Amino acid sequence: MKLIRVLMLTAPLAGAFSPVRPAFSSVRTPTNLFADASIQFVKGLQEKKVPNVKLTRSRDGSSGVATFNFDNPNCFDASTASAGEITGMFMVDEEGELSTTQVNARFSNGKPQSIESTFVMTSAGQWDRFMRFMERYGEANGLEFNKA
Repeated sequence: MKLIRVLMLTAPLAGAFSPVRPAFSSVRTPTNLFADASIQFVKGLQEKKVPNVKLTRSRDGSSGVATFNFDNPNCFDASTASAGEITGMFMVDEEGELSTTQVNARFSNGKPQSIESTFVMTSAGQWDRFMRFMERYGEANGLEFNKA
């Protein structure tokens, strides 16, 4: 009888500390805190496609490179052509803007298919700033960091 009473008292507590399982499929929505982190190829036009991002960093942490790959980005859509030309990649958040002009388009049969962009960081401060941007952008778009 004592065992049943102990189980009855501890059963509600066990559920309080177990992981919460979502009732619906896991769809990430931006939070207000991170909603303004975006990537743009045309100033003012947010890129809707989420890129594949690869990071490399020097052993001493003094420099690094981020390579972004966008498959069929919306800046190639006919509906966005009037917004302007691609002049670079602009990473915009509440701290300001990071940018690079190292942007290359890949074509297949004369039609644009993807964009590869490279952002070079030459100091530990630039690396830290980039990682803060990526944390905000990742939170807003469902990305996560995976160490190789």
